[in-house]
Amino acid sequence: MTADTSRSTLGVLMIIKNEAKHLAACLDTVAGWVDEIVIVDSGSTDESEQIARRYTDQFYAYEDWPGFGLQRQRAQDHMTTDWVLVLDADERVTPELKTDIQAALKANPTQTAYRLNRLSDAFGKTIRHSGWSPDWVVRLYRREEARYNDALVHEKVLTDGLEIRPLKGRLLHDTYDNLHHYLNKTTKYLKAWTDEREGRKKAGLGTALLHALASFLKMYILKRGFLDGRHGFILAWLSMHSTFVKYIDLWLRDYQKERNL
Repeated sequence: MTADTSRSTLGVLMIIKNEAKHLAACLDTVAGWVDEIVIVDSGSTDESEQIARRYTDQFYAYEDWPGFGLQRQRAQDHMTTDWVLVLDADERVTPELKTDIQAALKANPTQTAYRLNRLSDAFGKTIRHSGWSPDWVVRLYRREEARYNDALVHEKVLTDGLEIRPLKGRLLHDTYDNLHHYLNKTTKYLKAWTDEREGRKKAGLGTALLHALASFLKMYILKRGFLDGRHGFILAWLSMHSTFVKYIDLWLRDYQKERNL
C-alpha cells in the first residue's frame, strides 16, 4: 500500500464504566506519546472520571447504553487524529508494542489496519493456552478508513478492503481479578448476547447442554487448557457454565412469551 509522508497523529479510544482500579495503569502506558485520548463513559459511579481527567479533557458521559459497537463508534466520532488505537481500561501497552506502533505510524500506510496480540491474565495467572493465546485483535487503524459495527456485544472493526498486518509487541490484558469480578463482568455480556438473538435464534435444554459441553471440551482439550493447570480447568468450567446460561436464557424468554400469549 502507498504511504502518506506527512506526520501522522495517533489517538487512543476508550469506553469505560467503573474502571477506577485499572484506568490509571492503562493510561500511564500511552500518556506522553499519543496526540489525543478520547474516553466515553456509560455511567461510572466510582472515581473513573476524576482519574480520566488527569490524562485528557476529552471525557464524555452518556446515560444511554447503545451496545458495545455503537458506543465505540460514538467515541470514534469524537476523535480528530489520523490513526486510532483502541484500548480497554484493563489493558497495557508494553514498551515493545509502543515501538511497533510508532514504527507503523512512521510508515503511515493507507488502506491498512493492524492487529495486536493480547496476553491475558485471569485470577492472578498468565493464561498461555485455553484458546486465549495467541489472541489477535484489530486495534490500530486509520480513523477515516474503518469503523465499528453495531453489535451489542463482541463488536468488531469493519475492515473491508483493508490489508490487516500484525504487530510484534504484546498487549497485556488483566481480565478477571477474582471470581466475583468474573461474574459481574460476564453477566453483562451474557445479557447482551441474548438480547441480540432473542426472537431470531431458537434454543432448548438439549441445545444448551450440547453447547455447554462442547465449550468445555474445546477450551480444555482442543485448546489445551489443561496446560494452564488448575486455572485452565476453572476457566473451561466457567465457560461451560456461561454457555449454558445464555442458551437457557434464550429458551426461557421464548417460553415465557408463549405462556403469556
